[in-house]
Amino acid sequence: MMTEYTVDPAIVEHYVDRIYAYAVKRSFNEDEAADLSQEILLTVLRELSKLRQTDRFEPWLWGVAENVTKSYRRRMGKQRAMFFYGDIPFEDMAAEDFSQENEENQLLYARLREKIAMLSVIYRDIIILHYYDGLSTKQISERLEIPEGTVTWRLAEARRKLKKECTNMEETALRPVRMRMDIYGSGNYDGEKVPFPSAYIDDALSQNILYYCYDQPRTVEDLAKLCGVPAYYIEDRLDNLVRREAVICPTKHTYRTDFIIWSDKYGIYGEENAEAALMPVMDSMIAALKALAEDARSIDFYRAGKSEAELFYLYSVLAIEHMKKGYSKHPGPPMAERYDGFRWRYIASMESGKHPRLYLNVQTSQNCCSRGHYYHTVYGNWAGFGFREMMYDFCINACEDMLTVGQSEDVDAVTLSVQRGHMRRLEDGNFAVTCPAFTLEQKAALDDLAEVHLSPLMEAYNAAVDRFLTGYKKLFPAHLTDDVDRMCHHVFPSLLIAVMEYAQRNGLIEKPAPGSICDVMVQWKK
Repeated sequence: MMTEYTVDPAIVEHYVDRIYAYAVKRSFNEDEAADLSQEILLTVLRELSKLRQTDRFEPWLWGVAENVTKSYRRRMGKQRAMFFYGDIPFEDMAAEDFSQENEENQLLYARLREKIAMLSVIYRDIIILHYYDGLSTKQISERLEIPEGTVTWRLAEARRKLKKECTNMEETALRPVRMRMDIYGSGNYDGEKVPFPSAYIDDALSQNILYYCYDQPRTVEDLAKLCGVPAYYIEDRLDNLVRREAVICPTKHTYRTDFIIWSDKYGIYGEENAEAALMPVMDSMIAALKALAEDARSIDFYRAGKSEAELFYLYSVLAIEHMKKGYSKHPGPPMAERYDGFRWRYIASMESGKHPRLYLNVQTSQNCCSRGHYYHTVYGNWAGFGFREMMYDFCINACEDMLTVGQSEDVDAVTLSVQRGHMRRLEDGNFAVTCPAFTLEQKAALDDLAEVHLSPLMEAYNAAVDRFLTGYKKLFPAHLTDDVDRMCHHVFPSLLIAVMEYAQRNGLIEKPAPGSICDVMVQWKK
């Protein structure tokens, strides 16, 4: 049986384009706009028989459209609702204005949807509940279990934020910052089966969040704008960063990176200040290190075929490391236990390489978990030396076997050691360790020489360290006190780099040959 209409259904044809325009600004893409407009049209045709007065058709039509849209959005779910909202929160739009849609208005709505998505959850939820679900402040208060006054304030604050953003639109896009992430400290990781903790915060968005939170605290809205991505993505990453102890919350709703991120400013400071700080003791230090190297010729340790010119650097770095233990006035504070039970800290770098930081890169591995008696240390990327990875404990064992009995039964360890440059195959088919090695007694003899030649200079050397640190500490965020103290603890040996570079530049010592590596094996128990 045909339905009897009081209002002619043909009237709907005049509103098809306007209904579609209405749907466009309340959806995320063309497909959803088409679905929503079709659903509105079908509902209008189905319910038209209930309308008796033609002059009431347009207000009735937009009322139906609003109800259908709310139902449609509920089905789309809350995540999509982050992009969809009802009326503009700071400007009501009359029904008759829907016929005046143009590209400029559609662009405004698209931008406003983007800005809503970038609000933090405390504002975004209230905007959605109020303008999307149509809830009153009292109902929102009950839903979120917060005071109604808080809801009213947050709603007003959200409207203010949106109005400001839409009045002064600043285009944002992801401007990715790429950093090298690492840790320092102790822990049982192999980087593959058991990844270093930095692997869990190494995605591009997390790195950008960490970068923008480094120099000052940031809110979710700040980070969304700076990173150019919706706020809910920021919140998702922040949850992980807080859980992984990479970010702290200094105040409610603000976030701060909780570790040091190196940049060129630290290297520039070293270039401008290290030699100046050392000048009062520079010549005396070079003379003392030369005298130490001359006396070290008498120590009968395994030299690995190194020249005396190259061994000069090894003597010097071992001596300054020894002196640090007894004379440095800037001890590094202990590390607290982390979420995985180990003691370590994150560290990151976004240095360009144009201004190398004054830092003696020391990496040490020890075969304390096996039957061995040595540790292996690499002093990388300083004074013209290159870098290679420290040995695994089973490779240290194999090298120890080569040093003590002339062979190793661990074929895999020997093969890996040759591949990584820690051993070389001789013409007779045997293998030789490529880094010098000291027994306990030999290392003690070198330490004694360090005391003889360097201890008279330690007061002046510490004064140089203090001069350097006066401005250096000011480069770091104030909340990273413990990390900064640990880094300053390493300034004592790291200033040796400036001593060597000065001596090289003035022809006082030879530079290491290209491709040279400064590493050593030292016995730690009998």
